[in-house]
Amino acid sequence: MAHEYVPPTAGTAPRVAAAKRDDVDVAEVVELVKQYALQETVGPIRGAGRWLGFGTAGAVLLGAGGLLVVLGVLRLFQTEFGDTFAGRWMGLLPYVVALFVCLAVIGVAVSRIGASSLHRT
Repeated sequence: MAHEYVPPTAGTAPRVAAAKRDDVDVAEVVELVKQYALQETVGPIRGAGRWLGFGTAGAVLLGAGGLLVVLGVLRLFQTEFGDTFAGRWMGLLPYVVALFVCLAVIGVAVSRIGASSLHRT
């Protein structure tokens, strides 16, 4: 019985081409995964950084403004009602009023804090 000779590369040639095509497909998938990971991590981190930067600047400015308001209320009570608060313990009353104003400002600021603004896209 005579057998026809088939060179060894003839049967493997399609497999080599398919393997090269699979390598290209794997490289494309890896590149797509890298791009997706960057998009889903770096983008939100940049957004969070911007959010933190504006939040910090706003907190500093509001804190400075609140401090000036409290000092203004304290000086108002000391200059306008100075004779009223003459006495050992009555001299502390303008400071107590300033403390309550400060606590009211802090209360308003805390009541405005909300996590819903973090989840906006």
